[in-house]
Amino acid sequence: MRRIQTLQDLFRRYRRPGDFVIAALSFGFALFLAASLPFQVDWVDRTGLFAQPAFWPAVSIALMVLFSAMHLIGALVSERIPGRLAEVVQWVKALEYVAWFIAYVLAVPILGYLPATLLFAIVLTLRLGYRGWRWIGAAALFAVVVVVLFRGLLQVKIPAGALYDLLPPGALRSLFMSYL
Repeated sequence: MRRIQTLQDLFRRYRRPGDFVIAALSFGFALFLAASLPFQVDWVDRTGLFAQPAFWPAVSIALMVLFSAMHLIGALVSERIPGRLAEVVQWVKALEYVAWFIAYVLAVPILGYLPATLLFAIVLTLRLGYRGWRWIGAAALFAVVVVVLFRGLLQVKIPAGALYDLLPPGALRSLFMSYL
């Protein structure tokens, strides 16, 4: 009886408030994958079990369902720890940076790679609380280096921005559309 009490103390000590939310999300995702599996892989006639295209994905998803269900059951029967909502709020706050990235991806075809990268590097630097000119200059330098490295040296094909079409025809416009 003392050993069980010790194990319960061990689990209680290392459990986190947001454990239930993660357990529910992982179990829901595992069920989604299990429901999608028949539409994604095939069982082939006259093929060995281990050579079946669907065998290993089925095994991995079945284990994912099993272990996430065990995690969810453990989270359901464990005592409530205050702070679950606060932890989930922290996770949601991190989604702000997903929104920044989506805005950046949408801005590149309009503004162009260099202006969009400069703008977002500087705005995110300010958003993070770095207000001095040294930090803003470092962000701008970083943005220029990234653009020159990716578009100029590595020749990554990024579409030119619609803003570049407003430049007068000639060498400057060609430079911006090709390298910046």
